[in-house]
Amino acid sequence: MNSRHLDCPPRGRRTLWSFVGIGVAGALLAGVRTARAGGWPDGWAIAGAVLAVVGLWCLYQVTCLVRADAQGVYVRTLLGRRLVPWQDVAELRLRVKKRGRRPELRRVVLVLRDGHSRTLPRPTSDYPDFAGQLATLRGLLRRYGTPASDRLRVVTDDAVGSGWAGRLGVSALLLAAAGVAAWSVSGAVAHERAWHAAAPCAVGSVSDDCLRTVPAVIDRTDARGPKQRSWIYFADGRPMARKSVSSEAAEAFHAGDRVELTIWHGEVMKVAGAHYVWHEHVITGGSVAAFAAGLALAAGHPGAQVLLRLRWRRRPDDEVLPSALPFTGALLGTGAWLLPLCYRYPAGLPGSAPVIGWVAAGALASAALFAWAWRRTRVCTPERSPAPEAPEQGDVFLAARFLEETDYNPHRFGTHIVLGDGGPAVTPHAGPGRFAARRIPVERLTVTTVRRPRGDDGDTVPRSWHIAELNDAGTPVRLAAAPTDLARILRALRLAHV
Repeated sequence: MNSRHLDCPPRGRRTLWSFVGIGVAGALLAGVRTARAGGWPDGWAIAGAVLAVVGLWCLYQVTCLVRADAQGVYVRTLLGRRLVPWQDVAELRLRVKKRGRRPELRRVVLVLRDGHSRTLPRPTSDYPDFAGQLATLRGLLRRYGTPASDRLRVVTDDAVGSGWAGRLGVSALLLAAAGVAAWSVSGAVAHERAWHAAAPCAVGSVSDDCLRTVPAVIDRTDARGPKQRSWIYFADGRPMARKSVSSEAAEAFHAGDRVELTIWHGEVMKVAGAHYVWHEHVITGGSVAAFAAGLALAAGHPGAQVLLRLRWRRRPDDEVLPSALPFTGALLGTGAWLLPLCYRYPAGLPGSAPVIGWVAAGALASAALFAWAWRRTRVCTPERSPAPEAPEQGDVFLAARFLEETDYNPHRFGTHIVLGDGGPAVTPHAGPGRFAARRIPVERLTVTTVRRPRGDDGDTVPRSWHIAELNDAGTPVRLAAAPTDLARILRALRLAHV
């Protein structure tokens, strides 16, 4: 690869152009079918629209171009063209996004001197020589620009600089869905009350508000899996051709069974046979109210992630944030008293003393849980990590590990560090005894700095741990442990060195 020039053309150009043509055909199909249907799209029109969207995405990919040379980084997309001079670039960052079971996606981000950033569409980790292309970009920046730092910052999904717009959008969508569900509570309550108040129809009555019973004969059944719709079919299509029932009901009824149907508002609400009775499930107002409250609480999890990013926005962009799980626990605790309350009183809270006490106790419990979550998600800086003044007495095993392979940590086997009279050592177990322990050469180690986890530390370090950067006779090594444990280990290393 040329170290003075980088060109990232699209991969699979012929395949992309083929899908662009399919997308054009899909757009034409969607337009013709919608016009013939009088403005209402049918299945073919929807399929054509999907193909059109895929074709548009392929058109974006095939026309996208990223080129870097002595002048800067040139980006061309369907949305426009832009040249970013190297003098305007402060640094390059690596954005890492998880994709479930697929390998994580790595993209290059240009951080400009005015504080803005721009994510390059290419190169990505899907390219065969992504490491070489990234090295070329960094070399061009060092040659023609003035980088603020030579270290490549890695921003993961749980880092400060991972952004909050997407999470805020998810939270807003969940809140909107909760609002729609809450708006339909009154209708569900009215429907439930009407069903419970319905009485058998009088002779000659044709009202839909009463319960009408008619005889029927089952022609055949179609029993499917528990998560699929099962059907029973009626002979001669009377009073209807078929009815969707549960899989247990479809297996209980047989062809030729005489049943009695209970019809309300034109719907079969009950199928009664000689050996089995099936009832239509009526959505209650309490279940809708509880569902709306559950959606609102679910919106709190991405909302908590946004809150953490705004709360610690002044931290370095590649620093890993505390987990939002404490807020999730507080939301679950709130749901433990709020969901039963919504289910029990969907139409409104009565003014009785037990209900008022229920709400007051739940609100106080939730306030305590959220205060605990706020405290648990604090960023503990290394300067605030206390260290014991007295030396360790006897063997003390602390969960800690070196992140690099060394002669005292071969193949990174160590999971704990033991302190005590025998000196600090790395062990693959939590004790007791110093079996398979490797002595740490404290005379070679010098503490450089202590910091919180960053994106380039990998997923093996818990978010609440701290990392000490050490100088091992000229070789940098990293030691990770909980803040208090790390302070104890570093103090033991200093005492042993003396």
